[in-house]
Amino acid sequence: MTMFVALAVLLGAAKLAGEIMQKLDQPSVLGEIMAGILLGPTVLGHFKPGLYAFIFPATGNLPIVLETVTTLGVVFFLLTAGLEIDLRSIYRQGRSALLVSFLGVIIPFALGFSAAEWSPQFLGAETGANTRIFALFVGTALSISALPVIAKILMDLNLLRSEMGTVVMSSAMFDDLVGWILFSMILGMMHGGDSSFSQVKRTIVLVIGFVVLSLTVVRWLIDKILPRIQAHTSWPGGVLGFIFTLTLASAAFAEFAGIHAVFGAFIVGIAVGESTHLRKRTSELIHGIVTNVFAPFFFASIGLRTNFVANFSLPITVTVIVVACVGKLVGAGLGARLGGMDRRTSWGVGLAMNARGAMEMILGLIALQAGLIQEKMFVALVVMALFTSLISAPAMHFLIRSRREITLKETITTKLFLPELKAHTKLEALEQMCAAAANTVNNAPERFLRLILEREAIVPSGWENGLAVPHARVNGLPHPIVVVARVNNGIDFDARDGRVARLIVMILTGDNQSQHDLLRNAGELFSRKEAIEQTLNAQSFVELVAALNAPVS
Repeated sequence: MTMFVALAVLLGAAKLAGEIMQKLDQPSVLGEIMAGILLGPTVLGHFKPGLYAFIFPATGNLPIVLETVTTLGVVFFLLTAGLEIDLRSIYRQGRSALLVSFLGVIIPFALGFSAAEWSPQFLGAETGANTRIFALFVGTALSISALPVIAKILMDLNLLRSEMGTVVMSSAMFDDLVGWILFSMILGMMHGGDSSFSQVKRTIVLVIGFVVLSLTVVRWLIDKILPRIQAHTSWPGGVLGFIFTLTLASAAFAEFAGIHAVFGAFIVGIAVGESTHLRKRTSELIHGIVTNVFAPFFFASIGLRTNFVANFSLPITVTVIVVACVGKLVGAGLGARLGGMDRRTSWGVGLAMNARGAMEMILGLIALQAGLIQEKMFVALVVMALFTSLISAPAMHFLIRSRREITLKETITTKLFLPELKAHTKLEALEQMCAAAANTVNNAPERFLRLILEREAIVPSGWENGLAVPHARVNGLPHPIVVVARVNNGIDFDARDGRVARLIVMILTGDNQSQHDLLRNAGELFSRKEAIEQTLNAQSFVELVAALNAPVS
């Protein structure tokens, strides 16, 4: 009975707190962690120790059960994180994403490593722990971003499809990939010990071999096997059974190699997610199961691990937060600036990449269990992850709102309203719209078309409800250009809902800020199907402006 009571209380409280945080436009994981802190020794254990001991006894089978459930939770959570990694997107982003990724990792890593190397005992290294390994861990923990949190922030600000949004998402993917590879190496060094270089070498060889094979041969095999499973088994049972079995097998191999099981789940998630035959519904179902059942157990259990009041150290926490924030803001922001973005957009990139979350907590918990860090450092990492996740969205919102925004209504002109576009393919539509745009600034339509198609290759411009918003940044463009076209028969722009686009809004800007403004304005204006229909029904330019001037609900 005790086991079921504990699991019911933990899951119920975590989900309730997570739903409350979502109502406040914050990631649900923050609420799940708060629920664990309230149920753990910090609050319930302090004020009602008898009730706490009844629900979560320290002896018997419950600690083993909780450890099993939470381990499965974190393993499957890393599977979903891997499913979100798009290696092709990282490759296609080019120079900007490469600079943001590299500097966004190396500078926080260097600052964290230096601080831990200089004063390991102050930062909470466990007594007797290898200070060099501890410094490597701190550098790695402070260099990883939180991909799910970043994605939510960009979606809330209608910036996910902008140039800044795609660069940030690709860079965050790269950071997660590099961070987990580094951490796997550190765990191998810990398990091998100073006197066992051969053990460390074995772990490194196995990890590198596992990553290379998983992302090449295994990825190819998965892509070939998935269609057969979908054809000869019931949906979704057959596919889910295959993916979860593969995840557990990869987790087992990771443990055999001398690193944590979560790394195996993360890599196999990437391999599965890269398959062109993985249905969106399957991916969403996995995400729903994990985030609503397994992951809450893990994140709530964080609060059960330690007393967050007794083990809170203000100097350690402040140091971790300052080093983490300075490293990401400087590293990612400098990378964006060197990649050709303007100063304000570069700050936005830094603020977005500064959002931490689940990954740091997972790293901290593994390090705590391995005896590398003390509870005070673990608490500092959790607080840092919560703090940066909470401040990133308001800081970016303030950055965007602290100046006058450009809107579609004031940018569109009567010459660039094409109510009856005669096109049957996406290329034909883009060619005609680029020609109209180029005529207004005496520029070459081929240049506009090339830049638009380059963006299309990175992220499709099809939105939902029959809307497409192709866009590009054109260096030297004197002012933003917006072309609005209607296509009666509809054209496929690879929208997520599968519908063809009847309304096409092309946005060309010479700077990032104007692009952010116009994409954000488009996201707000066309968030409702009725607004798209009103624009499609406009019979004149005046009616089009009236539709664009409609209040946003």
